[in-house]
Amino acid sequence: MADTTGAKVPTVMWAQRNDVVYLTINLEDCQNPAINLTEEKLTFSGKGGTNKELYEISLEFQKEVNPQESKYAVQARNITFAIKKKESGPYWSQLLKGVKKAFWLKTDFNKWKDEDESDDELDKNMDLAEMMQSMGGMDGGAGPGPGMMGEEEEDSDDEDLPDLE
Repeated sequence: MADTTGAKVPTVMWAQRNDVVYLTINLEDCQNPAINLTEEKLTFSGKGGTNKELYEISLEFQKEVNPQESKYAVQARNITFAIKKKESGPYWSQLLKGVKKAFWLKTDFNKWKDEDESDDELDKNMDLAEMMQSMGGMDGGAGPGPGMMGEEEEDSDDEDLPDLE
């Protein structure tokens, strides 16, 4: 967490698989980040955000990781990590050792996958655009095309109505 230097704590998002932990430190326009990853913890320090303020955080992992096989990327809006677990196996019950709830730590549901979910199931899932395309609904919301729900029939109350005055 932040020390007494007045540094702020960035929001951190995480997800995991059997063999890897995904972390995202949300800090825009981070300049000269200081990142140190060991088997037990990750420390981060960097200036960023709209006011180029100092942000710092120290994460002590629940279990050991493999820093040599881990990677990170500093991007325009965040710093992303793929941290290799030292031992592949069941999911960790939590990310941090001894910390039950941290206001700055959130679950990354975009990357999260349940432990019992197979890779085959994920591959079979289509994104919304593909699903709509296969259903024939990508026509700009104009409704179903001819033949989709039957041809339009003449309705008895479709007769001409007088103009409104």
